[in-house]
Amino acid sequence: MATRISGFLGGRLQLAQDERGHRVGLDAALLAAATPAAVSGLILDLGAGVGAVGLSAALLAPRARIGLVEIAPAAAALARENIRLNRLEERARVFEADFVDAANRRASGLVYEEADVVLTNPPHHAKGRVRASPDPARALAHVAAVPLADWTRAALALLAPGGSFAMIHRAEALAECLAAMGTKLGGVAILPVSPRDGAAATRVLIRGVKGSKAPLSILPPLILHHSDGAYAPLADAILRGLRPAPL
Repeated sequence: MATRISGFLGGRLQLAQDERGHRVGLDAALLAAATPAAVSGLILDLGAGVGAVGLSAALLAPRARIGLVEIAPAAAALARENIRLNRLEERARVFEADFVDAANRRASGLVYEEADVVLTNPPHHAKGRVRASPDPARALAHVAAVPLADWTRAALALLAPGGSFAMIHRAEALAECLAAMGTKLGGVAILPVSPRDGAAATRVLIRGVKGSKAPLSILPPLILHHSDGAYAPLADAILRGLRPAPL
């Protein structure tokens, strides 16, 4: 596998990635920006790929421990390499596991309700609804092997009561995301992400608290670009790891 090392989060992070596989980008930076900076416990990045979200969270929450949970052996190997590249060996580890399967989850060392924060960017397309890439790694990253409800249920099983859950998904999947979360989360905040002012949202960043009874809120959209294509100031700061997401 040919790999390339490139900067991420404004160059604060170095990531080794498969030159031909799925490449991390905007979604990962936005999801990482939902990390509560004050957290000092365990942050789990579920479906971590090469570790972009979780390792970004390590920079944004410097007292936290990080678990990168990834099922694909090649991606898990790159996640381990990225931990070394960024000198995070004392704070981060990889769980090579199918976290949706309860027995596999336990066997890998993942503990029920241990995480203070769960971050996840699940595959955005259901199996059978789109044509999967012939490349297995790309297909696994983009086409879900399990229903979103099962993915989310397993993710919430790993989150401690009072813990923070964040997910990024396609805007048109919002209803499915909320249905998958059910009644286990409260204080749910929905941040629509729009490519430019006046355009429909293409992504939603969702954050909630396990066991909370607080009401749901829909926030003003995060606008990514000005009309000239340049990043808007807040979006630029988020993508550089300098500002949290306004959740």
